[in-house]
Amino acid sequence: MPALPRIPSRYAGIVLPFLLSLFMTCIISGVSTVLALGVSREIIFAWPVAWASSWVIGFPTLLVVLPFVRRLTAALVTPPGA
Repeated sequence: MPALPRIPSRYAGIVLPFLLSLFMTCIISGVSTVLALGVSREIIFAWPVAWASSWVIGFPTLLVVLPFVRRLTAALVTPPGA
């Protein structure tokens, strides 16, 4: 099986928040949908809509917030080797 092409490292600043937002919005929208509707057949139709809606907000939010969070983390955590 041939290896999949890899994304150049210069795009890591976009790939990380993209993947993080996919996983986080998937989990959070799933939990919120179950809490709102209970475990039912409605989830099959409601959850993908909730996921897409939350991802549309979550991904741009991560792009904006991530640099601030990195600086805040650096201010709170002792650097390696210190």
